[in-house]
Amino acid sequence: MTYNEATTYLFNSAPLFQNIGAGAYKEGLSNTHALDLRHGHPHRSYRTIHVGGTNGKGSVSHTLAAILQCAGYKVGLYTSPHLTDFRERIRVNGEMIPEQRVIDFVTQERDFFEPLHPSFFELATALALLYFKEQEVDVAVIEVGLGGRLECTNIINPDLSIITNISKDHVQFLGDTLPRIAGEKAGIIKPGTPVVIGETNGNIDIRNVFMSKSKEVNASIIFADEENQLISSCALPDGGRKYETLNWGTFNGQLGGICQEKNTATILAAVRILGELGYRISTEDVHQGFAGVSTLTGLMGRWQCLGKNPLAICDTGHNVGGMQYIVGQLASITHQQLHFIIGMVNDKDIDSVLSLLPKDAIYYYTQASVQRALPAETLSQKAEKAGLHGIIITPVENAYKKALQNAGKEDIIFVGGSTFVVADLLKSNF
Repeated sequence: MTYNEATTYLFNSAPLFQNIGAGAYKEGLSNTHALDLRHGHPHRSYRTIHVGGTNGKGSVSHTLAAILQCAGYKVGLYTSPHLTDFRERIRVNGEMIPEQRVIDFVTQERDFFEPLHPSFFELATALALLYFKEQEVDVAVIEVGLGGRLECTNIINPDLSIITNISKDHVQFLGDTLPRIAGEKAGIIKPGTPVVIGETNGNIDIRNVFMSKSKEVNASIIFADEENQLISSCALPDGGRKYETLNWGTFNGQLGGICQEKNTATILAAVRILGELGYRISTEDVHQGFAGVSTLTGLMGRWQCLGKNPLAICDTGHNVGGMQYIVGQLASITHQQLHFIIGMVNDKDIDSVLSLLPKDAIYYYTQASVQRALPAETLSQKAEKAGLHGIIITPVENAYKKALQNAGKEDIIFVGGSTFVVADLLKSNF
């Protein structure tokens, strides 16, 4: 079996959420517990940090992993979804799991897991937790896939839980109000385990959900947006950001975008708590981790610069919360004309996202190569109703090429609306 055959088997035999959506979602932990038992509860052999929330999970997870790596720890990192290669999900000190290990997992384990009919994410999680044990990591940063309470990463007993923020996303699974979504996310708060809440945006109902859960399980709770660690931040010419902080000095972050301000406050609160838990993390480790997060961990698609003159940016933000930051960031950059390449999936709050977008941009409606992708024609129709105007052009690579042809040197090209639009563009090598 080749690596391509192994991943094709996983994608086709076990439902892949990023491809088909709701049909791949499995509520409950029975399969996860069965796989975990078979592998001898591998996550009990190393320390873990659990990261949930609606937006910012990836940036927070990767930056924490980078900081811990700079501090001398051997660090496992499990995130989702992947952009160009399944192995992006499972890394040790930034190195992706070898292709052969993926092949071996499928060939050696399929007789056991096939009768269970697991989801793709259940299998990926089982492989990640097992691989981290095999690699003898010191600590693993584990990102929640969807929700929290009934999500398969929730079998771990972490040193620290982190919930970045709450926004409306996956409402068909998590609830159609922010407090209900917060209740599902709060499911990763464990007895006696400290939890850092990144932001509540002043929503007292969300705050009360987290306060109630932490009190119920006797978990200390820290609200990062109340610690006032971040004094100021500004964009850097290379696309990163410069931060001035209260207790961690001044440093540069490799990740760009205004949203990183909130993520940085969350990360600094988490690092402080980790220090109280016995982790050895210096100020220099923090500085190096922020400065080299993408290089150290392989993170892509977060306000990623694709080119200059015209400035071309892609970002995986795809829901209302994420798009609010994106629109604000684009507005803050001096430019002549905005060329906005957008595609979405069919289970998002499409109308609400479209209502946030600037009316004076030129739009290129496209469609990612996943089953969940909203047809570009449908997106165009919805956008017209929202007062947006543009052309339909697929695939994503062609939309990008067209925007490059149309854009002047002082213009901006933005590519986003869906993780999978960004993935298609990066796979194409444009």
